[in-house]
Amino acid sequence: MGYFSGKVAVVTGAGSGIGRALAQQLAASGARLALSDINETGLAETMKSLPAGADARSYLVDVSSRQAVFAHADDVKRDFGTAHIVINNAGTTVVGTVEHLSIEEIEWQLGINLWGVIYGTKAFLPMMLAQRDGCIVNISSVFGLVGFPLQSAYNISKFGVRGLTECLWSELDGTGVRAVCVHPGGIRTNIEKAGRRCAAAGEDEALFGGMADQMLKTPPEKVASDILAGVERGKRRVLTGSQSTTMSWMARFLPNSYPSLILAQMRRHKARS
Repeated sequence: MGYFSGKVAVVTGAGSGIGRALAQQLAASGARLALSDINETGLAETMKSLPAGADARSYLVDVSSRQAVFAHADDVKRDFGTAHIVINNAGTTVVGTVEHLSIEEIEWQLGINLWGVIYGTKAFLPMMLAQRDGCIVNISSVFGLVGFPLQSAYNISKFGVRGLTECLWSELDGTGVRAVCVHPGGIRTNIEKAGRRCAAAGEDEALFGGMADQMLKTPPEKVASDILAGVERGKRRVLTGSQSTTMSWMARFLPNSYPSLILAQMRRHKARS
């Protein structure tokens, strides 16, 4: 019997990418799965991809809706009795500078990436505290370690996820519940294509699209494996994917000068394109 066998795992954003890979690997490990996404077609494809006999249910959930997420927690408790692992994975991106982004575009980004994680944490935490057992896994990003130009709203959301999760490290001490912060690097998912470019986008925003194609290298299956291994080993922070370790060291040892390194990389890319 493995670590995840028989445990109820909740995964948001399970219709593609890292979420789908997490669902597949958790199912193979014997977990009982509550899988959600806003994309009904993608979610159905994930369900079809699971091993025969997997104990899994799917739920159509918009994580930016407080009412929807809390209702989802009630549904999971009704269907499974509780939750042992909650992976707040759903996310997207909007490419744009602070100057070019509208307030509405920033609100859209924060609604999914930050409020979705806050809602997921608040909705499922009470049942975990009551049973004195559980793990909340929040997906931040390497852009929750360093500020990256043209990703301002995304940076805000992922730094917020990091702050929330690191706060939980102290607050949950001694409760039997723990929190894990995940910082993926360049992952080969459809997040850049499924996301948005701000309505006022210019030459710089177009440049980022070309850079993203070069940065998104790591298969989501590798990331999912690293996340689950980190959860099993009791890690608080999981670094995974292309350039994640490099970004972490940059933030730690070059906190004031790393922006110049990032700009130099962008200029080199622009000169080649």
